[in-house]
Amino acid sequence: MTHTATMHAGQFGGPTLSKDGRTMTIRIPITLRHQGGQKRVVTPLGATPWIPTPSRVDNTIVKAIVRAHRWREMLESGRYASLRDLAKAEAINESYLGRILRLTLLSPTIVEAILEGRQAATLELDDLLTPFPIDWNEQVGSFNKGG
Repeated sequence: MTHTATMHAGQFGGPTLSKDGRTMTIRIPITLRHQGGQKRVVTPLGATPWIPTPSRVDNTIVKAIVRAHRWREMLESGRYASLRDLAKAEAINESYLGRILRLTLLSPTIVEAILEGRQAATLELDDLLTPFPIDWNEQVGSFNKGG
């Protein structure tokens, strides 16, 4: 038998402004239910249910970005003198290493979206390994197509 605990919060009403005018309070009627160790938000009767958008974190892309930054640090620190030396040490193809290293040039907006699983649904690692614009605004436009 599953124990269900319920907590109700908020009442309908407009926002209220604090006396100093710096804080606004908004009350949102929700019900939190604990069921089988999970918390669920239950919307009031007649309200549209809130369903969070599922994220789609692509671990392949995330790993490639992490490797790119690790390899870049290895080169910049002087641990390896050249791409060839690093590729040999990592036992990978030199041209592949170069394509992965380009991921360090991705816009922070794109990297953040990838890490949070908010990238375009059609974005694949192969798309990121082809030449892309250096300008971050152009990157955002080119990688958001189809997403």
